[in-house]
Amino acid sequence: MIELEIPGRGVLRLQHLVTDVNGTLAVDGHLIDGVAKSLLGLSDRLQIHLLTADTHGRQAMLDEQLGLQAVRIPPGGEAQAKGTYVRELGAAQVVALGQGINDVDMLHEAALGICVLGPEGTAVEALMAADVVAPGVLDALDLLCQPLRLVATLRR
Repeated sequence: MIELEIPGRGVLRLQHLVTDVNGTLAVDGHLIDGVAKSLLGLSDRLQIHLLTADTHGRQAMLDEQLGLQAVRIPPGGEAQAKGTYVRELGAAQVVALGQGINDVDMLHEAALGICVLGPEGTAVEALMAADVVAPGVLDALDLLCQPLRLVATLRR
């Protein structure tokens, strides 16, 4: 668990990391260098959930590289499915990472939504739904490894 006391916002007790895969952790179906190591470093504090539509058909390989099993989101209604997934986990305990329009609901629902700027682009709607914007996925994951950075960013 990652516990953050944020002045003016209260205490966040994060137990789950829910993340989009393509566009966030991977580009064109290939894992971004350093992502596997960063996720492994967080796995002792957060339960990691991968959500994907498997756009590039390479998720099985990515699962193997990460040592995780992604949840496949069927095409159509992806945004709602991701938001529902976060609510079912208990949104107050979730940090979500994403960058696409289909990530908007999960970024909005999560106690902490982090929008990632990435090589596939970032949807304006995702930016607006997030609490924090990170210049890349490794920067976003570093925020979770060094959570006092989040306190400095989110304090009122």
